[in-house]
Amino acid sequence: MALFSALFPYVHADSVYGMDFEHIYEIGFRGLEFDIDNTLVGHDAPANEQAAGLFQKLKKIGFELCIISNNNEARVKPFADAVGSRYVYKAGKPYTKGYLEGCRLMGLDKDRVLFFGDQFFTDIWGANRSGIKSVLVKRMYFHERWTIHLKRILEKVIFVFYRFSGSYNRKL
Repeated sequence: MALFSALFPYVHADSVYGMDFEHIYEIGFRGLEFDIDNTLVGHDAPANEQAAGLFQKLKKIGFELCIISNNNEARVKPFADAVGSRYVYKAGKPYTKGYLEGCRLMGLDKDRVLFFGDQFFTDIWGANRSGIKSVLVKRMYFHERWTIHLKRILEKVIFVFYRFSGSYNRKL
């Protein structure tokens, strides 16, 4: 299991929309980083009322927010503008640069930041490599590019190892 542990999230959840963000704030997190596709909305979907409402709620709680995406600026900027968030495009996940740039934009140390994403090999691995605690959420929709679909097959294997690891039942 140690072979795959770098890919394991700190915790997992069904959705960002069901998280207890008041609790997350109470335990000391002050910044939240989010992937877009299949984390906040379906793949290539624009920002919707649900995403905008979530970001509004998070700002009221007191969080700093940043979107971290491997997409180009033409995809990321309109989404970030619609939800009122900072953003890093072409983040290069799973490399650390984009995650750490998000921390810099929010003015926070990485130990005060939590990252949300739906993919082990980019989102979670990159956050872990950056020293940022990660939350794996279930993907929202199953329609994806074929390259992502191939990674999903491998992710099923990783999830089995994760499920039987000591990390699986961890709570925030």
